[in-house]
Amino acid sequence: MFAPSPLPDTEPPRDCPRCPRLVAFREALRVEYPDWWNSPVNAFGDPDAWLAIVGLAPGKHGANRTGRPFTGDHAGVLLFDTLGKYGLAEGTYEAKPDDTLALKGAIIINAVKCLPPENKPTPEEIRTCRPFLEGQIAALPAPRVFVALGQIAHQSAVKVLGGKLPKAKFGHLAEHRMPGGQVLIDSYHCSRYNQNTGRLTPEMFEAVFARALEVKAELGAG
Repeated sequence: MFAPSPLPDTEPPRDCPRCPRLVAFREALRVEYPDWWNSPVNAFGDPDAWLAIVGLAPGKHGANRTGRPFTGDHAGVLLFDTLGKYGLAEGTYEAKPDDTLALKGAIIINAVKCLPPENKPTPEEIRTCRPFLEGQIAALPAPRVFVALGQIAHQSAVKVLGGKLPKAKFGHLAEHRMPGGQVLIDSYHCSRYNQNTGRLTPEMFEAVFARALEVKAELGAG
């Protein structure tokens, strides 16, 4: 079972042909792991979210396997534990798309929809996939606060929201007011590598979402 999208009209087709390198990687994995999702990964969360979390791309053994963002790999444990702590998730995360986990007031949308080799999309692939990010942000009725997980997500979010990258430099807990009034908060990505090396601690990650709630109150976001 795979998780349906909360924004079904904005998703790429399962056999999206836009990025040849990613298509070839997807097709090879479909042969090697025929029971995996192995397709562009849908958004996950509340379609009426005030908080949009922009991730990088699906992880091989996480979202690319299970079909739901941050589900099935190490990064998801910290993310969903943190969202639950701040009232942005309910139910139980069991690392599978048919568990009882649901997001409240938050949605996860990725900068790149398909799994890139070595978790490194090319600049061209990031640009090619950006219309899907644009469409998903446009489909949300009132997102006021954005959290970017990592520099690539930050760059894509700034561009979609109409900001200027020289003025909006990435940094953990950095805040950027976008031309439309939205606030973008940066975080180091919650990857296993960042956690294991101490670049990102649970306390540092929690501070991002604590600040997001403060910004929501300051903006009067619903």
